[in-house]
Amino acid sequence: MESSTTPGGGSRREATRQKLYEAAVTLIAEQGFSATTVDEIAERAGVAKGTVYYNFASKSVLFEELLRHGVGLLTASLREAAERSARAGGTRVDALDAMVRAGLVFIDRYPAFTQLYVAELWRTNRAWQSTLMVVRKEAVAVVEGVLRAGVQEGEFVDDIDVPLTAAALVGMVLVAALDWQAFQPERSLDEVHAALSRLLQGRVSGRL
Repeated sequence: MESSTTPGGGSRREATRQKLYEAAVTLIAEQGFSATTVDEIAERAGVAKGTVYYNFASKSVLFEELLRHGVGLLTASLREAAERSARAGGTRVDALDAMVRAGLVFIDRYPAFTQLYVAELWRTNRAWQSTLMVVRKEAVAVVEGVLRAGVQEGEFVDDIDVPLTAAALVGMVLVAALDWQAFQPERSLDEVHAALSRLLQGRVSGRL
């Protein structure tokens, strides 16, 4: 079963990992990584402590795999949105807009995971920092691909800074979504998407 807290699903072993992911992300969001123990993760997941170590060598490995798994699902959702837009005959701006919405949907579904992911991006002393940078690069690369295609096809200006623009778009969605959930929860996903869509149209395509 999938949760509103963290990504998951799959086989029996994957179901067990899903429980551990959900327990870990919830506890760490509540009390921090250092204060969260393996015993607490096992208790929250409803499994024996040994089950945690059977699936993950340590709490750090569990969290690293949680980050990899979650960002991997985000990346897949962005790619699927862009491909769906292309199949429908949309422009590259349409593809970017579809990815903005896909990102908002993902963040709305997994808020605790997203909060942890954004927080960990700014830390430099974690054992999983290199893994986090790899999976972040993979997510941003999906957006870069659409931007580069748009430049090649003449839809975007040819002097656009693709890596920085892609990172800015991903960051815009992450920060706007977290702000929405924390400070403007009365707004609907459609309202947030509409606001970001207008920003995207004006800044990328030049239509105000």
